[in-house]
Amino acid sequence: MNEFVYIKDAEGYVTKKLQSEVLPDDKILSEKEYLKKSGLAAYEKKFGHGGARENAGRKQKFGSPLKFQIRVTQEEKDFLTYAREKHLDYAALMQK
Repeated sequence: MNEFVYIKDAEGYVTKKLQSEVLPDDKILSEKEYLKKSGLAAYEKKFGHGGARENAGRKQKFGSPLKFQIRVTQEEKDFLTYAREKHLDYAALMQK
């Protein structure tokens, strides 16, 4: 029978072990005690479902992020600024 038990070892660490691996100086804890001493209870309480927040992690800042960067002259930069201000359609310009 491979049942797990929660123990506190001689050094004060709490872990989950097989019942057959428990040492004589280990103190068996209840699951509630284990969660409290390990800090997992506070983690589950804070996030509600025992894991990281939903949608946690890095987000893309833009819908289509740039793949690379290029150096441009001031004249090219001015043209790009003008094109953005006037909402020029690059696809239509490329067809001409």
